[in-house]
Amino acid sequence: QVHLVESGGGLVQAGGSLRLSCAASGGSFDRYNSGWYRRAPGKEREFVATIRGSSGSAGYSTSVKGRFTISRDIAKNTVYLQMNNLEPEDTALYYCPWPAPSYDYWGQGIPVTVSS
Repeated sequence: QVHLVESGGGLVQAGGSLRLSCAASGGSFDRYNSGWYRRAPGKEREFVATIRGSSGSAGYSTSVKGRFTISRDIAKNTVYLQMNNLEPEDTALYYCPWPAPSYDYWGQGIPVTVSS
């Protein structure tokens, strides 16, 4: 059984930064692709970023490209999402489902609130 735990969220002013972490037990981030998704209040869940398990190469949604960076620490079996220049529109519950593309496992999510 895979268990995912997100952390690092919180309240930040617009223009600020946060780094989210996703620690996994029972799974291996270097064998499968991982991703971050988010659900804003009143909106559908949306893709944020993905990282390939084999190479570490990343992909981003157009709304976060250039501001967010996904990375991983294989030794710690942890995936990160560095979020810079945050905007109020980034306010959401963030998740790190695994493994891509089926995303069979989801954590509880971590809230991020960006004030204007």
